[in-house]
Amino acid sequence: MSRPRTLDLSLIDAQGFYAEVLELRREIEASLGADDVAHLQRVEWWGRLATGVGLATAGLAPNPVSAVCLSVGRSTRWLLMHHCGHRGYDKVPGTPARYTSKVFAKGWRRFVDWPDWMLPEAWTYEHNVLHHTHTGEDTDPDLIERNTEALRDYPMAVRYGLMGVLALTWRASYYAPKTLHALFDRDEKLDRKGAAAVDATSRTKALWLRCYLPAAGYHFVALPLLFAPLGPWSVASAFVNSLAADLLTNVHTFFVVAPNHSGEDLPRFDERPASKAERMVRQVAGSVNYATGTDIVDFAHLWLNYQIEHHVFPDVSMRAYQRVQPKVKALCAKYGVPYVQESVLTRFKKMLDVAVGRTSMLRGKTSPRVRVELSL
Repeated sequence: MSRPRTLDLSLIDAQGFYAEVLELRREIEASLGADDVAHLQRVEWWGRLATGVGLATAGLAPNPVSAVCLSVGRSTRWLLMHHCGHRGYDKVPGTPARYTSKVFAKGWRRFVDWPDWMLPEAWTYEHNVLHHTHTGEDTDPDLIERNTEALRDYPMAVRYGLMGVLALTWRASYYAPKTLHALFDRDEKLDRKGAAAVDATSRTKALWLRCYLPAAGYHFVALPLLFAPLGPWSVASAFVNSLAADLLTNVHTFFVVAPNHSGEDLPRFDERPASKAERMVRQVAGSVNYATGTDIVDFAHLWLNYQIEHHVFPDVSMRAYQRVQPKVKALCAKYGVPYVQESVLTRFKKMLDVAVGRTSMLRGKTSPRVRVELSL
């Protein structure tokens, strides 16, 4: 049996670290400007170009060019929703209103900005509020080790098979119901507009009416019907390419999202942080970066390769992450805050090992002295 390992957060000058993090925030906010907006628009146009190629080839026949390009376009919309929904451009001077959190994917713009399986406001609440507030805690809705506990009841081969199914379907099978139920739970607590009376049947009906049918209608009915003038073969080809694109988008997003906070070298926390400073240390220690540095590399990772910086500064631009990443890494080295950065392939394997039960995350309990006891 492995000897318990201990991470003592009291050995870290959390207040000093937090003070310098706040100074970095001031530097970031002072540096925001037209370059950040231009960068956002350039990334958006990469996605639009991919979508254009995908649509131009969708009606020819089922083919990988169309499927891959349509998938890149959809993954790009996810990337934009992540940053715009996090208010990443709300404070950038000169940002067009359509990129602000008050406009992006709101109302009818959902079908322009982010026609995905999730209800935008539900995802924003589940991700921005619950996940970011409770990162690594048992109340974190996206804590993979807890969410995959049921897999331990199956043979190992079945566990891997079910994780494969999840990777192919997770935006619809996991995120759509998870985020919508989180929104209903919030409204029940607030007792808004009789929300407390929403039962399981009504929730299921809402899931279909607000998530599944709009997304399926958009991608698998409306898109193929654009090719109706070209005949049944083109409609069928567009349907197959759109379906394949959705599966690829699931795999792409799962591959870069799922490993961000999971692995045998990352901690879980049983209690709430004792202070804002400790919370900031936890955000770093419980997150992982991948390779970083260039727009192409970052685009391939959907800018989720800056997960540490994102959890420290969730509401800044994509370009700001590139500028501040070396400074955050150096700051962590200065204060002895764990800063994990490995390839996405390495991190995916570590996440998968935790999910199927081959390894376990570090476990901890925070005392009033800001001490975290972590053991394998």
